[in-house]
Amino acid sequence: MAGPLLRSLWSNATRRSSFSSSQSSHLKSRFSLSSLRAFSAATASTASAAGAPSSSLDPNRLRNVAVIAHVDHGKTTLMDRILRQCGADIPHERAMDSINLERERGITISSKVTSVFWKDNELNMVDTPGHADFGGEVERVVGMVEGAILVVDAGEGPLAQTKFVLAKALKYGLRPILLLNKVDRPSVSEERCDEVESLVFDLFANLGATEEQLDFPVLYASAKEGWASSTFTKEPPADAKNMSQLLDAVVKYVPPPKANLDEPFLMLVSMMEKDFYLGRILTGRVSSGVVRVGDKINGLRQTDSGSEKIEEAKVVKLMKKKGTTIVSIDAAGAGDIICMAGLTAPSIGHTVASVEVTTALPAVELDPPTISMTFGVNDSPLAGRDGTQLTGGKIGDRLLAEAETNLAINVIPGLSESFEVQGRGELQLGILIENMRREGFELSVSPPKVMYKTENKQKLEPIEEVIIEINEEHVGLVMEALSHRRAEVTDMCPVPGNDGRTRLSLTCPSRGLVGYRCVFSSDTRGTGFMHRAFLKYEKYRGPLGNVRKGVLVSMGYGTITSHSLMGLEARGTLFVSPGLDSYDGMIIGEHSRDTDLDVNPVKAKELTNIRSANKDENVKLSPPRLMTLEEAIGYVASDELIEVTPKRIRLRKRCLDVTKRKSQSKRAKD
Repeated sequence: MAGPLLRSLWSNATRRSSFSSSQSSHLKSRFSLSSLRAFSAATASTASAAGAPSSSLDPNRLRNVAVIAHVDHGKTTLMDRILRQCGADIPHERAMDSINLERERGITISSKVTSVFWKDNELNMVDTPGHADFGGEVERVVGMVEGAILVVDAGEGPLAQTKFVLAKALKYGLRPILLLNKVDRPSVSEERCDEVESLVFDLFANLGATEEQLDFPVLYASAKEGWASSTFTKEPPADAKNMSQLLDAVVKYVPPPKANLDEPFLMLVSMMEKDFYLGRILTGRVSSGVVRVGDKINGLRQTDSGSEKIEEAKVVKLMKKKGTTIVSIDAAGAGDIICMAGLTAPSIGHTVASVEVTTALPAVELDPPTISMTFGVNDSPLAGRDGTQLTGGKIGDRLLAEAETNLAINVIPGLSESFEVQGRGELQLGILIENMRREGFELSVSPPKVMYKTENKQKLEPIEEVIIEINEEHVGLVMEALSHRRAEVTDMCPVPGNDGRTRLSLTCPSRGLVGYRCVFSSDTRGTGFMHRAFLKYEKYRGPLGNVRKGVLVSMGYGTITSHSLMGLEARGTLFVSPGLDSYDGMIIGEHSRDTDLDVNPVKAKELTNIRSANKDENVKLSPPRLMTLEEAIGYVASDELIEVTPKRIRLRKRCLDVTKRKSQSKRAKD
């Protein structure tokens, strides 16, 4: 077929009588033999794609699997080993963590999809976050898959987030494969693995699993060493030191998607990215039918009155993530997870379908947010020095764009260019603030507020399940601190295989845990572990105890001097160092007492004919306490704000004027 096509193209190109000889020679150079052959091959492939569905669209060869687990139980490392096993080129460890903050902090923030080939089957793998704050990412993608690999640390056993992700998987009728990871650790024995398996079985039963789900397969693995086994072992044979047994189990126990290629095309959007060239890239699982490049499609969404058409367009590009790269494809069939470009209006939760379809697919229901913060324009005296995005309009546009790609975040416009942002926890909102400051935004952020409910005239608040593992000598200190935060102990036991370690299970209001992680790390000298996950809404437990001391508030504008700080060190812990700028109402330290204290940090040494200014160089100050963004979010009180700029994180009073603050405090007491 290539020969006649080449000859016809060449004759059509050279028979145009209107071309001059120079144009003809230019045409000959453009239509080289190699380019014509490439065009012929592309035409042939397009022709084959336009025909009947090929065997590559057969849904029986697909397996859609999510990897779910508690934080730090080894999901992303496991994904690395699976990709390597299937021949993918891994440029570095944690290859699926593509966001800068993910690599810096060593956590997974957003779900990622990729596909690998194993024994004539294509496995679509979804890596999910483990932190409770990013639970919306798990809820969003569990509906795309037919199976799940539940990764549990064989030493720690199932923890708070294990229960959350497993409940979501069971709700969608998935039959998880249990993978006990880190069995190569010296403290993990076969008896310990049997014990963890029993704990997981009890967790399945308590969550209402069916008999089929309770009959889950169990595998043992060391993702760090790169092997998985169907039987317990510490050191598998050299020829079995790979992930083949896990991949075989996925093919065996995960059913292929139930899909019909002959029905009209339907796809529910589960993820969305933005590209400068292609625009919106929508990712989702094809529910039915076949889609090809150039097909006309509609964007649909559910409304109170039914389904509504929001856009009609053509498929510009179809893509699929294979390994760590994205490849273009000509067509995709039912059951597959693909990326699509060409639509400008649909977002997560909307339906993309053939033009003859008028009914949208039901959207995924997410758990409601439990915490909120108010984002506003930075109005401090130092505003505008570091950032480039300063206005309320730009802040609002950025927040609305974030809410479009992350359904677990709600943005509600407020008064005077402020926006209430609702989310799952301070870590999730802290990641959003950190991304914004790296993009050049300056903003003021209020302390987190818990979102209450009222049912039957009774005030309800979100309660979290907390699991703590600490040394025995720190138990009294931790329990005293949590008692001030209205926590209730539900269980207390020694940690198996770790002498001198104690595990506490508690329930605590979300408002009591705000800012506690930093205090916990300090109390346990960095040796404790704390895991938390949303449990339920419960009756309001009453006001918190005294969880923070007062602050040192600046009442001077200018450059902070070491002479002034030398006299303030005895008053408490300082947050600033000499040479930084200060203004009225800025918080420069923590007071040693429970009340706030107004101080002057910019006072300079007076020059006389007796003392000289250069003696300031001999002043020795203790290093200041430098706060991270997460620590600042948990530290500020209700009458304070966080000033966030690309270079600085400052704490300040909501009302900067000292006279107005005193009159407001007197009015509040009256």
